[in-house]
Amino acid sequence: MKESGYALITGATGGLGKAFVFALAKRGYPLVLTGRSEEKLLALKAELAASYAQLPVLVCAADLADENSRAQMTEKLSEQGVRIRLLVNAAGADIQKEFTAYTQEKIVFQCRANFEAAVSMCHFALHNRAERLEIVNIASVSGIYPMPYFAIYSAAKSALVSFSVALREELRGKNAAVTAILPGAMPTRADIKAQIEGQGLWGRLAVKSPEWVAEYSLKAVRKNKAKRIAGFWNKVMRVSTALLPNSVKLRFIARRWSKISKDAF
Repeated sequence: MKESGYALITGATGGLGKAFVFALAKRGYPLVLTGRSEEKLLALKAELAASYAQLPVLVCAADLADENSRAQMTEKLSEQGVRIRLLVNAAGADIQKEFTAYTQEKIVFQCRANFEAAVSMCHFALHNRAERLEIVNIASVSGIYPMPYFAIYSAAKSALVSFSVALREELRGKNAAVTAILPGAMPTRADIKAQIEGQGLWGRLAVKSPEWVAEYSLKAVRKNKAKRIAGFWNKVMRVSTALLPNSVKLRFIARRWSKISKDAF
């Protein structure tokens, strides 16, 4: 019997979010697309219609880092009776700079965009679930270690992994799956492409396309894997550095990442 319910993708117009959108459209999932720009969401919906004319697609613009905006979106979906069979938390914000350079506003934004929003969407999906529910939380290999100059982002992504693994255990035996995915760099924007190029051979080996990560993630959650590092070379990095003292890893990360400063949104 065909499964019912919608796939909800946050950050749907971003590089990885859009890859999930088309991977799920190809599988025939009815879609709920959310992002901050209604204009971009409507353009994406039109792009989908060109290849998947009969596919149900709902568009809900919202700033997931804003509690009120998020609540308005989830209330609207609840009132429409939308049931979620798959949630993909792909939205995020990768601000990178010295901690003292943050404003209080940016501290709150980064924490909410990378952790609170995903947790809140999981809560919504669980209370508005289809018979079976699958949740993909996009974390990052940056969450494996504390990262100087990327401190809030890496801490939030580490928290998201911890939350995902704990939630998976709570849902054991309840026809639900939760998987945290830890991708490395993906060439989704010009600044990220430049960073990958600057890392030389390692950057080229470790990089994976958004389309590859989306397919990998969907296969992992179907098998209800707790967490997965995306890509062979990212797994090699994790294993090969496991025995190094944290002090050595922190100094190396600080030297490399102190040279980069970028804001987001």
